[in-house]
Amino acid sequence: MLAASVGRLHRALRPTVLLGKPTSAQRITPCAVVSVKVSARAIHNTAVASFRSSSSIMRFIATHADLGANLTDGMFQGRYMGKAYHSPDVNKVLERAWAAGVEKIIVTAGSLPEAESALALAQTDDRLHCTVGVHPTRCKEIEDSSQGPEAYWDALRALLKAHVADGKIVAIGECGLDYDRLEFCDKETQQKWFRRHFELAASFKLPMFLHMRAAAPDFIAILKEHSASFTRGVVHSFDANQEHLEQLLAFPTISIGINGCSLKTEENLAVMAQIPTSRLLLETDSPYCDVRPSHAGKVHVKTSHQAKDKKKYDPEMLIKGRNEPCNIVSVFEVVTGHRHVQDIDAFADDVFDNTMRMFFQQ
Repeated sequence: MLAASVGRLHRALRPTVLLGKPTSAQRITPCAVVSVKVSARAIHNTAVASFRSSSSIMRFIATHADLGANLTDGMFQGRYMGKAYHSPDVNKVLERAWAAGVEKIIVTAGSLPEAESALALAQTDDRLHCTVGVHPTRCKEIEDSSQGPEAYWDALRALLKAHVADGKIVAIGECGLDYDRLEFCDKETQQKWFRRHFELAASFKLPMFLHMRAAAPDFIAILKEHSASFTRGVVHSFDANQEHLEQLLAFPTISIGINGCSLKTEENLAVMAQIPTSRLLLETDSPYCDVRPSHAGKVHVKTSHQAKDKKKYDPEMLIKGRNEPCNIVSVFEVVTGHRHVQDIDAFADDVFDNTMRMFFQQ
């Protein structure tokens, strides 16, 4: 397809930034590369990202698509647990993402207000897109709406109807089941509104951005019930076992999204390695789900960024404990490292193409 052919052309023209004299090991061990498009911005980003990386002397730019980033979260407004620590810095976060080679970001929404905010943010940059839906732990907001649950749902539908043709809304979600946090919403309410999301997917012919946490049997059963109602979807932040992976892959149009929360344990890594490349997508789920020092996958991470505590905020640095889209590079490094990927370029093209087919297929 076009993205893959352009990626191959980009690799042929891609500049190398060499800082200092490489060792023999560094000459034969370049980091992962994902190629997307030939542009002045991409070439500029190659130099910027290479200089900002502190983990290697010889480094190529890696261009990625982050299929899920919660950029409407209060942390990107400088608020942590209800307390303000710094001014809003989404623009700086995005600058770091573009400089690190991120070419597409899908801003995820978990409620009607978040969907409106995500859409407004997506409209500010051609590289940003968004989802529209209600997170399973937020479904009680629908039930408790002052206008009534159906009015809330009608407003969600109206937002889709007004903007889906613009190409900015690319998925229905985040929706699904989360039995880890039933204190926020009970199983029955989650299941009720998860089913209603399939109506939106069918009406607007959009893929689904799916959430499954400690709820695989019920989640998979509901997918089976509605398999004719949606064209395709991604189960993001996947952390389930091999059996549940196989059950999901039995749906031919379901793909699997991997982030730091998918790479915590040796079992997680073993399951991740069994995902067919054609069904694999990558994400950060920022500001959450970073690859942490305690994670089994951390041994594969080569790229690092300077970070400070939020109390010592520096707009030019990451904040400790707050994940950002630029950290998609770490996810990619863990995935390729554990899977012993030999042809990094081809693998990178394949993963990017998976994202394009999932969310931008006409």
